[in-house]
Amino acid sequence: MTSGDLRNKVREYVDTADVRLLKMLEAIAETYENEANEPILDEGDYQILDSRREAHLKGESKSLSWEEVKRKIKSANS
Repeated sequence: MTSGDLRNKVREYVDTADVRLLKMLEAIAETYENEANEPILDEGDYQILDSRREAHLKGESKSLSWEEVKRKIKSANS
């Protein structure tokens, strides 16, 4: 079943739904929206990013200028 088929099927349900079903669909949609706004990274990921940022600010890690990044990308695509 394609996404278009699924949309049409859900629309059929919505068009004939009673209040109970509509409330359930609303709750599902709200849960979906709320989960979509949650961060993808977990606390461990943030700790790694923080430590890498600290190393960068202290000059302990290698960094590239925007021009260097563009050159590397262009040479990788050649």
